Amino acid sequence: MTSLRQIPRLLRIARVLVRYRLDELFDATHRFRPLNVARLLLPKPRAAIAALPRGERLTLALTELGPIFVKFGQILSTRRDLMPPDVADALTKLQDQVAPFDPALARAAVERALGAPVTERFIRFDDAPLASASIAQVHAALLSPAPGAPPREVVVKILRPDIHARIADDIALLKALAGLVERFHPNADKIRPRDVVAEIETTLTNELDLQREGANASLLRRNFAGSDDLYVPEVVWSHTTEGVLTLERVRGIPVDDLAALDAAGIDRVALAEKGVRLFYTQVFRDNFFHADAHAGNIWVDPSRPHDPRFIALDCGIMGSLPERDQYWLAENFLALFNQDYARIAELHVRAGWMPAHARLDELEAAVRTVCEPYFTRPLSEISLGEVVVKLFQTARRHELTLQPQLILLQKTLLNIEGVGRLLHPRIDIWATARPVLERIWFRRRGPRAILKALRRRIPEWAAAAPGMPQLLHDYLEQSTTGRLELRIASDDLKHLDARIRRGQRVAIWLALGISLLVGTAVVTLLSTTATRYAGLPLATWLGVAVAAACFATARRRI
Repeated sequence: MTSLRQIPRLLRIARVLVRYRLDELFDATHRFRPLNVARLLLPKPRAAIAALPRGERLTLALTELGPIFVKFGQILSTRRDLMPPDVADALTKLQDQVAPFDPALARAAVERALGAPVTERFIRFDDAPLASASIAQVHAALLSPAPGAPPREVVVKILRPDIHARIADDIALLKALAGLVERFHPNADKIRPRDVVAEIETTLTNELDLQREGANASLLRRNFAGSDDLYVPEVVWSHTTEGVLTLERVRGIPVDDLAALDAAGIDRVALAEKGVRLFYTQVFRDNFFHADAHAGNIWVDPSRPHDPRFIALDCGIMGSLPERDQYWLAENFLALFNQDYARIAELHVRAGWMPAHARLDELEAAVRTVCEPYFTRPLSEISLGEVVVKLFQTARRHELTLQPQLILLQKTLLNIEGVGRLLHPRIDIWATARPVLERIWFRRRGPRAILKALRRRIPEWAAAAPGMPQLLHDYLEQSTTGRLELRIASDDLKHLDARIRRGQRVAIWLALGISLLVGTAVVTLLSTTATRYAGLPLATWLGVAVAAACFATARRRI
């Protein structure tokens, strides 16, 4: 339930929703009109606001509600399986830039985290931040050098004061709003508001741990050590905690600053093709990909104009897939490259993304309906990310179940394609991606990879081999003597047991209610006949006794 201290915040949200005419989102249901009062009390929105598309109005409203809601909107933009395309596109444009907090608070936070005065840990610490966002802000600093080494330039990322409490309050508020949407919105089962809020909560919780972000950056740097395609700043672990992250300072050009890239002589065609190759390398070679790859987090190294490479920043949101999903996803991509629609339908069912009873012929026809219009165009005009999103949206109508990791992958694929086409509008995504995926997948699943996996398992098998004969003997003995037990551990059985227990509880409460009704009827009947004998207390006790007897009998039968 919403606490009393959240009511002013709720009223402010209602006011902003009405101002930007977002109350229309609730007009789909005739049972829930809580904003009608606010509509009466507030002036009508200006014509300029009313004329804006709903995605832009939502973006303006979230910006006005504050930095945490901006972050919510950015995370919500990743859920293209739930959001209409126009709303998702608008949310991706949200800028996470807010006013910086007091430098004295930043210094105090660093000193608490590192356990020493700033002047002892850094030669210089700049009070003016380089960047300020809703979760943290970044300051430039000069690190005390090792003996015989020059001072080292670094950047220090510091969490905002009281950010944990603010996010906890806003998450609680979002949960309350999700409960209202789930209760009253006619499409709540498709929107799944509680699941969306839970995903936002998980993402924000991970972003509040800067040590986790440092570990992500460290692994990504190790995966591309010595690479000419991607550079990741080094983490300074001696100056990093959960609340403070210290990184090597790098300089580059934001990937969307085309004028600066051209002025530096950067080969944009080569850069665009590298971006596509990097995506497939991260996903299918390393199974660890940067899932927040918008232009603000991706820079270009200006020191290598003819062989440019990317610089990855902000590794707070990273993605990975279970090995099984990675396999099915790669096979789906290869089938899509080959326009093998029957194979795509079969893979969706075999992967467990869709129920086994799904009709393959209907799914194949749906996939063909989505893909064929695209393949009539030149390959350079086809967006692979757009095709994948539409495939998943179509499959959802056939009871598709997606994991959050696949949603992150969709969003990242769209971001990478957007960057690629920004740098080189005529890039052929298919021709660039297909050989990279085929080469990586052959290395992962080819004969050499299988032999390597077998060699890795041989010591484990050798250690277990001495006990195998005894296990086989015990199994055969139990099966011949009839003592073999079958134990089933299944989530479905657990869910079934939970539903049965809930049903029993409901039945017990119904029995109690019926018993009370019967008891009340008995009391009423006896009281009307026994008042002249001054026997009302006796009648009351008799009624209670009848109710208790009825309840006990009902419970025994349940």
